[in-house]
Amino acid sequence: MEILETRVDTNSETYRENKRVMEERLEKLRSELKKARDDRSEKAYNRHTSQGKLPVRKRLELLLDRNTPFLEIGPLAAWNMYDKRVHGAGIVGGIGIVEGREVLINANDAMIKGGTIYPMGVKKSLRLQQIAMENRLPSIGLVDSGGAFLPLQSEIFPDAQNGGRIFYNQAWMSKMGIPQITAVMGLCTAGGAYIPAMSDYVVHVKKTGAIFLGGPPLVRAATGEVVTADELGGAQVHCQQSGVSDFMAEDDADAISMIRQIVHRLPRPTKHPLTMQAVKEPLYDPKELYGIVPQKLSTPVDCREIIARIVDGSEFMEFKSMYGSTLVCGWAYIHGYPVGILGNNGILFSESAKKATQFIQLCDRDKIPLVFLQNINGFIIGKQYEADGITKDGHKMVAAVSLAQVPKFTVVTGGSFGAGNYAMCGRAYSPRFLWMWPNSQVSVMGGEQAADVMISVKNDQMVRMGMDPLSAEDAASLKQGIVETSEEESHAYYSSSRLWDDGILDPAQTRDVLGLALSASLNAPIPDVDGSCVFRM
Repeated sequence: MEILETRVDTNSETYRENKRVMEERLEKLRSELKKARDDRSEKAYNRHTSQGKLPVRKRLELLLDRNTPFLEIGPLAAWNMYDKRVHGAGIVGGIGIVEGREVLINANDAMIKGGTIYPMGVKKSLRLQQIAMENRLPSIGLVDSGGAFLPLQSEIFPDAQNGGRIFYNQAWMSKMGIPQITAVMGLCTAGGAYIPAMSDYVVHVKKTGAIFLGGPPLVRAATGEVVTADELGGAQVHCQQSGVSDFMAEDDADAISMIRQIVHRLPRPTKHPLTMQAVKEPLYDPKELYGIVPQKLSTPVDCREIIARIVDGSEFMEFKSMYGSTLVCGWAYIHGYPVGILGNNGILFSESAKKATQFIQLCDRDKIPLVFLQNINGFIIGKQYEADGITKDGHKMVAAVSLAQVPKFTVVTGGSFGAGNYAMCGRAYSPRFLWMWPNSQVSVMGGEQAADVMISVKNDQMVRMGMDPLSAEDAASLKQGIVETSEEESHAYYSSSRLWDDGILDPAQTRDVLGLALSASLNAPIPDVDGSCVFRM
């Protein structure tokens, strides 16, 4: 493979200014992540620990193997939503190492609203289950929840992707042979009672853990019976009488020890084999990305400079380097894993789309995972391009992305606009994981373009009605409002809050995060392609 040679001048004023702006963005990111991790009231902390319960992060610390990474998913879910205090949507989840194997963890944070489930908490739980199913990861649940947040029950309960889907997924995970282990460490009430009931292994903590379809207040209201939570659904009841729970634990630490023992005895599947190579660090410091990423999305950046700071040895075998130059395609290794990389170097033309289609088909046939580095305004538009077939050529690329069966990973390094989001494996195209950089944006189009389109449409409507077009002042006012709304709804925090992505990354950590994700993905087999020919588009 060729070694990518950088053309970045790390002493230039542009580089230094880019770096300064990125470091400011990263400082904000670190601040928001710390708030999501630590912002709990003293009252909530005291109430939680007075019951002998451990904080959720301490539970994770005991569960995970020492000095191993934890790939957290959606740490900023529900950011600035509700009352701005439902950090992480009330759940800490991600992929970690337990007894030497990768597992998916979903843990309620009972110091946030008593662990009650908000709509975004449902969405996050479903996302975590999707990760477990796609990557065949054993699923560990640390349950400590007061059930649904009733004032928002209409957003939690009845629809296809609401709370009931969690139990539907549990049934399918069982059918797929994915082990499910649940520790009942606090309340597990109403529909949530099905979580342990549908798990393979249930560890129940004495005194604090309780499972019931209706809690003491509901029982009293419905039947007049007065009963405590422990009498109704405590460990003694479910370990000795109902049989819902399998193991009784003295406390949180004991429960976690039991979980580790269960994981230890699980059969060890063989990971899908790839042709690996020895790991090499990039020749260039990944932190140089801070000075490479431009302050404005409108400023172009050669994606090869990004690739050179992510891949092993900065080595890259480029595919069709002289054809369809606005899309860079090629093969490399990341932490020893072979990958096919697609990175944007401008708007997508027919040649770019056709090149991508062939490249994706080759990688899919050879079972090489795909990495998409998104920085895209969309496809080229205009009369001549339509006549030349940009729509059908774009369709070929979108279809290839949709049908590829290898693991796909997407990192939004800049803009993600319009159909370019689709073609470069946006959320709707089932990448195993998708991350944003702090500078990135995602929307149908940029705010300026959206405003100009809306003003043009408005003027056309007014002319058809026999009215004068908007005055310059009215047009400017309308444009300002559209631009402000677009900017608010397209930035990375807005996306991450709504789980359109799996988190906002420090660019310098992208290589390591991709390595962890690649490793996790290989717990699932990569299907064979159907044997159809790879076409030169």
